[in-house]
Amino acid sequence: MRILLPLPDHDFDVTEVAVPWQKLTEAGHEVVVATEHRGTVPEADPRLLTGVLFGALGAGPEPRRFYRDMVADPRFRSAVAWQDLQPADYDGLLLAGGHARGMRQYLGSAVLRSKVAEFWRLDRPVAAICHGPLVLARTQDPVTGRSVLHGRRTTCLPKYLERSAYLLTAWRLGRYYRTYPAYVQDEIQAALASPSDFERGPRTLAARGTATDHRPAFTVEDANYLSSRWPGDAYLFTERFLTLLEKTTRT
Repeated sequence: MRILLPLPDHDFDVTEVAVPWQKLTEAGHEVVVATEHRGTVPEADPRLLTGVLFGALGAGPEPRRFYRDMVADPRFRSAVAWQDLQPADYDGLLLAGGHARGMRQYLGSAVLRSKVAEFWRLDRPVAAICHGPLVLARTQDPVTGRSVLHGRRTTCLPKYLERSAYLLTAWRLGRYYRTYPAYVQDEIQAALASPSDFERGPRTLAARGTATDHRPAFTVEDANYLSSRWPGDAYLFTERFLTLLEKTTRT
């Protein structure tokens, strides 16, 4: 199956991209990277590779290794342009997150939103993690004029996590963890049919899921749509996305 992975030029989250890339390609799927301009080789937020603050708060060793392998892969380095995308050519859509300023290119693109709207109407698997659901919240259904998330259940980066990261690092990094003035959760909830359609999940500040331990992780599945909160969910998120893709194949 062909999975579409749109990315900004800079600042995407290491774990939220490299873990799905690794696991999806291992499973035999073709992951197609798309950037604003054809041929751009996207780069992750560098702080997440070295540690955000005193070597901490960054990606773990395995996601960093997956990232190094991913960026060396010619398939990752052959991005198509957002404007040239034909959504019907893809079997699944993966919307990753990240919080540094470069993410605004991706989260705020009207061109990308138009392609996402086309894909959404195909009723094929869509997976979004962390800031990724913002793309969907901002994508309008052409018939209703509402967000495509209206009437769906979802999670995203919870407000308490975004605020905690900001308060912990603002003395040194300023608004590094505040991508926009509004919290991600607030914008997502405003796009839903009811604020209760947002699911925060269990509180966590440090515990992250791994390939062998999903206990700290959380996802929300609503029909063909899967969402998660942050990098700590990436392994479970990818496993559930693979299951969603398999269900689509069977039907």
